Amino acid sequence: MAKADIRRLKLWQGRIDTEVEISGSGAPLVYLHGPWGLGPDRGFAARLAEHYIVYAPKFPGTSEGNPDAVHALADWHDLVIYQDELLDALDLKATAVAGHSFGGLLACEIAAAHPPRVTKLVLIDPVGLWRDDSPVKNWMIMSAAVRKTALFADSNGAAAKAFFDVPADGDARVETLSQFIWAQACTGKFVWPIADRGLGQRIHRIAAPTLIVWGQSDGVIAPAYADEFARRIASSRIALIHNAAHMPHLEQGERVAGAVLDFLKV
Repeated sequence: MAKADIRRLKLWQGRIDTEVEISGSGAPLVYLHGPWGLGPDRGFAARLAEHYIVYAPKFPGTSEGNPDAVHALADWHDLVIYQDELLDALDLKATAVAGHSFGGLLACEIAAAHPPRVTKLVLIDPVGLWRDDSPVKNWMIMSAAVRKTALFADSNGAAAKAFFDVPADGDARVETLSQFIWAQACTGKFVWPIADRGLGQRIHRIAAPTLIVWGQSDGVIAPAYADEFARRIASSRIALIHNAAHMPHLEQGERVAGAVLDFLKV
């Protein structure tokens, strides 16, 4: 995000140092990135910052959010609590929240845990509603070329090139994160440690009006999952983005930003 202020905080019982990039003006909007880090999403966050004051935190376990710090967190449950504590530290009692991929899952969990805190919710290809036939289970057997196509509808396009060029070892980064996605999906650590109660059992608690943005060609989490999210969230609608895969906000940034801003303005 251009000209962002950086706020540094110590969270999670003093164990985690984190940074929040703050840019723009207006009503608050928290943007939660996916597992690839905030870097690829800065351009999209900057679009939102033209109309809102955007709080974009880095969180542990990502390429930019102090990967070593993830060992100080027990599991995904801790990361959810960490994010909730972050909103307290920023004094955001009520705010719109947008999230991509894992960030969308975090956004869901916060909205389900504290409905009054989230005024509007934007989910961009979120993860979290796992089934035995979840497409993410095929992620580990994909070739690098197929994984690129799963992430981007045009694996040779400008968005894909920018993603894999930063950092230069894009293939290695995708391989590492592929293992992370697969392991988390198989162990159920995407969800709070409540026996046999995953996100699917809590998502009905979300009260905020919700926009579900999905890339039509997503090969990580199939577009059919958009219907599952919409079915479980009472006040929701779907924006299906053509010519985009798991990174619709990068591949079709203007269209996604337009849909999100129109939704937030209402």
